[in-house]
Amino acid sequence: MSLFRNAFKRLHYPIDIIAQCVRWYLAYALSLRNLEEMMAERGIAVDHSTLHRWVIRLVPLLDKAFRRHKCSVGRRGRMDETDIKINGQWKSLYRAVDSSGQTIDFLLIAKRDAAAALRFFRKAIRHHGEPEGVTIDKSVANTAALATLNADKPDEETITVRQSKYLNNLVEQDHRNIKRRIRAMLGFKSFRRAQALLAGIELIHMIRKGQYQHPESEGLSPAEQFYLLAA
Repeated sequence: MSLFRNAFKRLHYPIDIIAQCVRWYLAYALSLRNLEEMMAERGIAVDHSTLHRWVIRLVPLLDKAFRRHKCSVGRRGRMDETDIKINGQWKSLYRAVDSSGQTIDFLLIAKRDAAAALRFFRKAIRHHGEPEGVTIDKSVANTAALATLNADKPDEETITVRQSKYLNNLVEQDHRNIKRRIRAMLGFKSFRRAQALLAGIELIHMIRKGQYQHPESEGLSPAEQFYLLAA
């Protein structure tokens, strides 16, 4: 309830309806108008713009709550970036998974360069600690960012860097689950909204991968875990 109170001054719809609409939109290949029609068939009149506001307001709070109970990840990661179109322009979504495929972190950035890669690595380290090793492709920017992180460190504390296209297939395959959901949205109109929606899609993806470790989440389905998180 506190999560919803923080998101909305007044609740004009039942909490379970709001939570279900947000989850369906993030989890499945539905447009907002698809969701509007589905709710209308159930006797619930809600405009697609209202549905959009629910998602944008709730996702940052859901992401913050999820991170408090996110399971620990492995110390060796695979990092890669993928292109996301926003208002007709291509931006970069940086993502990393560990050796077992668990999502380490993600970050949407306007430019793809060494500074952007360094910002992503620092975010991941802030949330999960410094990794033992990172596998990347042949990107010069990513290599430079890791060199900056390793600068002035003793040899025994440096992050091991591997450059291998083959070993990075794990994170490239993981991109597909995110891109599949984005495709139905027909692009993003603004950078801020893209950040919120991508965070929500990543959240659903992590829950499906079993990365939500709330004391009460054991034995619950991914949908039930989402509603527990929303509560």
